[in-house]
Amino acid sequence: MQTRSRPGLTTTAIGAVDLQGAGGNWATVGRRSRGGRRVHRQREKRKGKSVGLRIGTLNVGTMTGKGRELADMMERRKVDILSVQETRWKGSKARSIGAGFKLFYYGVDSKRNGVGVVLKEEFVRNVLEVKRVSDRVMSLKLEIEGVMLNVVSGYAPQIGCELEEKERFWSELDEVMESIPTGERVVIGADFNEHVGEGNTGEEEVMGKFGFKERNLEGQMVVDFAKRMDMAVVNTYFQKREEHRVTYKCGGRRTQVDYILCRRGNLKEISDCKVVVGESVARQHRMVVCRMTLMVCKTKRPKIEKKTKWWKLKKEECCEEFRQKLRQALGGQVVLPDDWETTAEVIRETGRKVLGVSSGRRKEDKETWWWNEEVQDSIQRKRLAKKKWDMDRTEENRQEYKELQRRVKREVSKAKQKAYDELYTRLDTREGEKDLYRLARQRDRDGKDVQQVRVIKDRDGRVLTSEESVQRRWKEYFEELMNEENEGGKRVEGVNSVEQKVDKIRKDEVRKALKRMKSGKAVGPDNILVEVWKCLGEAAVEFLTIVQQGFRE
Repeated sequence: MQTRSRPGLTTTAIGAVDLQGAGGNWATVGRRSRGGRRVHRQREKRKGKSVGLRIGTLNVGTMTGKGRELADMMERRKVDILSVQETRWKGSKARSIGAGFKLFYYGVDSKRNGVGVVLKEEFVRNVLEVKRVSDRVMSLKLEIEGVMLNVVSGYAPQIGCELEEKERFWSELDEVMESIPTGERVVIGADFNEHVGEGNTGEEEVMGKFGFKERNLEGQMVVDFAKRMDMAVVNTYFQKREEHRVTYKCGGRRTQVDYILCRRGNLKEISDCKVVVGESVARQHRMVVCRMTLMVCKTKRPKIEKKTKWWKLKKEECCEEFRQKLRQALGGQVVLPDDWETTAEVIRETGRKVLGVSSGRRKEDKETWWWNEEVQDSIQRKRLAKKKWDMDRTEENRQEYKELQRRVKREVSKAKQKAYDELYTRLDTREGEKDLYRLARQRDRDGKDVQQVRVIKDRDGRVLTSEESVQRRWKEYFEELMNEENEGGKRVEGVNSVEQKVDKIRKDEVRKALKRMKSGKAVGPDNILVEVWKCLGEAAVEFLTIVQQGFRE
C-alpha cells in the first residue's frame, strides 16, 4: 500500500491506523484485536468531545455591497470563522451582514486597508474580547466550550510600500502575539503580500514543502516571524494541485500571498487546508480554508429561554379566554388566593396554556430584507461566469463576467431601494413605530462586540471559564468590596429616629398605580407583565392590595 503522510494522519500497510470519524473524534484502531475497536472508542469518549471548525481568510477587495454575498458564500462553503482584509470600511464597529453572520471590523480610511473577522451566528455570543490595533492588524478572542481561540486578521503592506510601514506592521503583529497566553490557540489569517515559496530545506520546523514558486525577501519575513513566535504556515503542509494552492490571480499572474498560521503545537489539530475555487466575491483573491478539530470538555448547553406570549392580551378575545381559564384553574372562584406564590404560579401556567410560548430563537435579520430570489440568481450567474473565465481565459468570457458584475450591482441597488421604500412607508403608520424601535434595538445589539459577559479574569489576568471558578471570583470581589472601611459607612451619633404609624395601602391607590403603569415593559423576576393585572381588573386590585398590606405588616 502506498504511504501518505500529513499532520495527525499516517497510513501504512500494517500496524495501527489513525482514523477520523464523522464527528471529528480521533480513535486508534488495531488489526482486528479482540475488543480493540470498542475499548479505544470508549476511552476517547471519556476524554471529552471534539468541535470541528472551518476557519478561512480572504482579501475581499472591499466590503461595500458584498456583505450579504460574503455571508451566503460562508454558509454555502460551511465556513465558521473568516478573516477578511482590505475591507475599506471606516470605523471601529461590529455589524450583522445577514444569514446570522456578524463582521467585526476596523478601518481608518474608506479607500484603503481595513481588516475584520466574520463569525457564524453560533459563535457570536462566545466573543470575549476584540483588539483593534490598526487598520492592518486586529484580533478576536473566543471561548468555545472551555477552549480559548484567538483569531488574528492581518494585511501586510505591498512590496512597493515604505520599509517603515512594513516594520510597523510586523511590530504590531508581534505585540498581538506576545499578549496572548501560551496555553491558548491562535489562528492567523492574513494577506502577507509575500511568497514563502516551494520547499522547506532548513525551515522544516515552521513550514511544509508544498508552497508555490520561489521565496522572495518579504516571504522570508513571514518565515522569520513563524520561527520567532513558534508558528507554522499551514498552507504549505498539505499536498494539493496547483489550482488549490494559488490564492491570487490577475491576468496571467498566479501567486500565493494569503496564508493561515497556527501554533506548531496545535498543528496536529489541522486536518486539511486548501484554496476554494469557483467563488466570485473577490475579483483577484481566493479564499483559503482549513479544517480544525478542538478537543473540548463536555459542558451542559444552556437551555433556550422560552417566554410566554403575554403580548396577546392586547386582544380582547385573548384576554377574555385568559380570565375564563384562570377561573377554571381556581375552581370557579372569582377572587384570587391570598398566597402570592400560589397565585403567581397559577397565572404563569394559565398564560402558557392559553397564550403559548415563544421558540426562544432570534428573529430573522432585518438587514437583508432585500436579499430576494432575483438578486440570488444574478449572483449565481456571476459566480458561474467567474468559474468559466478561470477555466478558459478568453476575451469573450472576460466580457461576460464583467457584464454580469455590473448587472449584479444594479440588481442589488434596486432591491435595496425597493425594500427601504416599503420600510419607510410602513414606519409612517402606527404599527410601524414598533418596527422602528425594534430595528434601533437590533442595530444597537449588532454594534456591540461582546453580547454578554460569560467569563471573567482572576487577579493575575487569567480567563476563568468554569461556572464554579467564576462564582468563586465574584465572591472574592464582593467580600473585599463590602468589608472595606470608608467614611460613608460610619454612623452619625446623636441622630434621633422618628417613629410614626404608617397607613395601610388602599384599593384606590393600587388602582391608580396600575393605571399609570405603561404596557409593553419587560417582565420582572416573577415573569408576569403588568398587562396581566390590568386584564384581571378588580380581582387583581383586591389581590395586590391584600399582598401589599401583608408586606407592610
